[in-house]
Amino acid sequence: MTDPETPQPSPLQNALALQRQAYLAHPVPSLAERQRDLRTLQRFIREHQDALCDAISLDYGHRSRHETLLAEVFPAVDGIDHILKHLRGWMRPQRRSVDWRNFLGARNRVIPQPLGVVGVIVPWNFPLNLSLVPLSYIFAAGNRAMVKMSENSRHLAAYLIQHMPAYFPPEKLQFFDETGGVGVEFSKLKFDHLLFTGSGQTGKSVMAAAAQNLCPVTLELGGKAPAIVCEDFPLQLAAERILFVKLLNAGQICTTVDHAWLPAAKVDAFVNLARGLVAQRYPRLDSLDYTSIIDQRAFDRLLAALDDARSRGAQVLPLLDGPAFDRATRKIAPHIVLNAPADCLLMQREIFGPILPLRSYTRLDEVITSINAGPRPLAVYPFSYDAAKVQHIIDHVMSGGVSVNDALFHVGQHDLPFGGVGDSGMGHYHGHEGFETFSKMRPVFYQTRFSTLKFLWPPYGKFADKVLAFLIR
Repeated sequence: MTDPETPQPSPLQNALALQRQAYLAHPVPSLAERQRDLRTLQRFIREHQDALCDAISLDYGHRSRHETLLAEVFPAVDGIDHILKHLRGWMRPQRRSVDWRNFLGARNRVIPQPLGVVGVIVPWNFPLNLSLVPLSYIFAAGNRAMVKMSENSRHLAAYLIQHMPAYFPPEKLQFFDETGGVGVEFSKLKFDHLLFTGSGQTGKSVMAAAAQNLCPVTLELGGKAPAIVCEDFPLQLAAERILFVKLLNAGQICTTVDHAWLPAAKVDAFVNLARGLVAQRYPRLDSLDYTSIIDQRAFDRLLAALDDARSRGAQVLPLLDGPAFDRATRKIAPHIVLNAPADCLLMQREIFGPILPLRSYTRLDEVITSINAGPRPLAVYPFSYDAAKVQHIIDHVMSGGVSVNDALFHVGQHDLPFGGVGDSGMGHYHGHEGFETFSKMRPVFYQTRFSTLKFLWPPYGKFADKVLAFLIR
């Protein structure tokens, strides 16, 4: 009988123990096993894509089905195809050279091996993408996984918890809902690696909790990613591309364009172009293609930020005719903000909504100095056909990633790593780097039958002096 005063393991601890036991019993799955896991994950997505879109839309209040297919379903399915194409090569031990002067015939190898059990903490904004894409790399590396969904993803979490066990046993994969305190307990588990995507403030808490277990972390955070439109770039094309990315998911993307820098003489023209583009793409606030703000708190925060900017003298310009927002559906019309003070809410924190502040400049170095005065962003988006100018920006503005002459698209390239730097995060996944993140790149040295080190065993003498002199000559 168990002692009633002895604390009993929680469901999270039991799940981790089950997966750890399974890992220890079978620590290195074969290529065929990993391929099967990846194809099973892909099959789940395809067989349930309509229900997954519906669940996410319910969590948002309304989420454009096409946006879910484009930004969540497609990257997950297509990304698995990319991994399957390259996995055999990624798993192959890497040969490293051995200096013949020291080790005649010895061999060095770097062997990618599974870490064990990986924890994944998923945000609400792209809950399918940011759970299943990491799982693709976790499974490719041969690991098991526990995934905690956001409290704003209730319907999706319930659906995954109900249906995923038909595809993966609990010793391989388990999903968990956020039910008060689960997130804190989850980040305190002794995982072999922990991936967190979310805000910097929460990321600090997650990292502090993981540090108690010396658990390595990958943090995918956010920041104020700027677009920089240079004088030579066509303004119409810049407006088309920036607004597509800014209004995708109603701006609720960590890598969206937070604000845009424009040559001072082109600001008014950009505003006029923006009005026309928004009217074409979203004729009404209740358009089915336009996504709601995730919850009341975020909705109120965005309206308060607009009011704050307006009260400080900024021009707040809604880009749709009619109401600027709808409380019933939690939709906020696209807005441009001009002359926002540097200390207003819009300029002090990541916006995460359909509001685009425009900043003007006369010299490019003004932009670079301003960006570098703040935290390093998750992305920077230079728009120019002048290769030297683009390279100057890349060299002088550090960010997690870069898309040139567009925004966001570096994230969707399966052969590029994705990750932040400084305040915008640490570590990478996607691409080969994703496989390596969730692997132990394990160095292995194979000694020969005969080792030249034998000549250097004590007691040391003149011969050892000659050998060492030869080696360090």
